[in-house]
Amino acid sequence: MEEMCVKRRGLLFLGLCSSASLVLPLSALAAVEMDEAVKSATLVDDTNAYSFTYPMELPSKKFTFKWVESRKPERYSSAAPLSPDARQRIVSERVDMINNLVISVSIGPPNSNFLTSTDKNTWNAKDVADSVLSDKSALRITTAQRMAESSVLDAHSTKIDGEPYWYYEYLVRKSPTKAVETNSFRHFVATTAERDGFLYSLTASTLSTKWDFMGPLLQNTVASFRLLPPTDSYVPPYKDPWRFW
Repeated sequence: MEEMCVKRRGLLFLGLCSSASLVLPLSALAAVEMDEAVKSATLVDDTNAYSFTYPMELPSKKFTFKWVESRKPERYSSAAPLSPDARQRIVSERVDMINNLVISVSIGPPNSNFLTSTDKNTWNAKDVADSVLSDKSALRITTAQRMAESSVLDAHSTKIDGEPYWYYEYLVRKSPTKAVETNSFRHFVATTAERDGFLYSLTASTLSTKWDFMGPLLQNTVASFRLLPPTDSYVPPYKDPWRFW
């Protein structure tokens, strides 16, 4: 893991350091300035050809994240499905159970109910968000029921190196923890990019009660997500769909 330090002032960007490629979700524009350096680490997944950074430590607050790699990066064919139809699958995930944080990367084909065109340059950010969220429920429910679980707060897109990235922020009414109040939501930020006919999505989340503190850090993790030029280690999602190792 490579550590990097991001200085105070302005919007934090914990990833590629080129100012020309700095892109944050709209909600991040209102994020409070961080008066301290943030130590972070970078994950590079050669199998699926993407990277992102995530916070490790806030030195001035003597705060250290307790990340555990719950799912090591793996090829799409062997990854854990997010729904019964197994269209969208988690290819990597890390969690901080102490602070109720989850960062995951999932891959899946576009949902034609929302993305009817094959030209990704015409896709609307809200439609991309709906496409991803509609395939995420682990329950055997209808698409409408899956959509009812989530409320999209913001969605927009931008191009980075000529490729569109779609950013969105949403709440999920069902909290994965039992110890919190019934009116507590799960607060998510995510970004999606397309390659080889599949959507690659990085999602970061925490409880709504922790959002004021954790939210800006998770937004910067999402902003750092990039699809990388494939190497010899890259395995496209459509390759050997029957293979489970």
